[in-house]
Amino acid sequence: MAAVSDPQAAKTIQLTLKELMKTLKKCDAGRKVSEAGLDIVNSQHKEVETEGLLSVASQGKLVKSYQQAVGEAEKEEEELRRAVEKIYQIRTLRNEMRLAARASGNKENIRRAAHMKMLANNAQTIPLWVGQEGEQPPQLCGAVQADQNYVANTGDMVAALVKGPEDENWILAEVVSFNNSTGKYDVDDIDEEQKDRHTLSKRKVIPLPTMRANPETSPDALYEKGTTVMAIYPQTTCFYKGVIKDQPATPSDDYEVLFEDPSYADGYSPPLSVAQRYIIQVVEKKKGK
Repeated sequence: MAAVSDPQAAKTIQLTLKELMKTLKKCDAGRKVSEAGLDIVNSQHKEVETEGLLSVASQGKLVKSYQQAVGEAEKEEEELRRAVEKIYQIRTLRNEMRLAARASGNKENIRRAAHMKMLANNAQTIPLWVGQEGEQPPQLCGAVQADQNYVANTGDMVAALVKGPEDENWILAEVVSFNNSTGKYDVDDIDEEQKDRHTLSKRKVIPLPTMRANPETSPDALYEKGTTVMAIYPQTTCFYKGVIKDQPATPSDDYEVLFEDPSYADGYSPPLSVAQRYIIQVVEKKKGK
């Protein structure tokens, strides 16, 4: 995606925000209509309960009211999806502005505590996947892995296997570019104190989830309890091996992870919270690699 100049992007964001406000007002109006329709359905149910008999006439009224309520709910859903799409557009534009600023050399220096807070916020605010009935979660939704031919976009967050002082480590990184000829990525270490750039083959780069899975509607898109994973240890930007203790119960919840730690008697840390965004499958090292 081409970088957008700051004035152009800022103007587009303002226009999109105005459109979002209009859509949200329609959402609110649609919600009120839907609630009124549900009140009618509930009222008719009470009438049937009072009479103790579901007559043909009452059945017909209920069917008609249910059909109308379903139709109104579908209209409300359409407006909500439009609102979500506007929010995604704004997020994309803001990211383009950030990438354009970085390309021009205007990279901000952020204190570590603020940087950790930004990473946590990033994980909490990635889109929640809400599919249609019967639709399967797409790649990079929660624990759903990317297709083998998938190439991460510039600005995407990835796990990258880089050389350390003693061994290779999986770190949190941001994609700078991908070279189709060599099949290699250029990625930047996300750690503000390191600011290192690495050129890595595809096998050493794992795209992170771009959407959260909803535990209530897509439990299959979550790592199962007891699964061994690689997860970012809290307040760091490095991935370490651990075991899923508990899955998220709601869309806003995190996983509970037991990290491998020989300093504890049982070899594992106490349960620590890790967002869906920062958990990947375990990648075993191959001999001679």
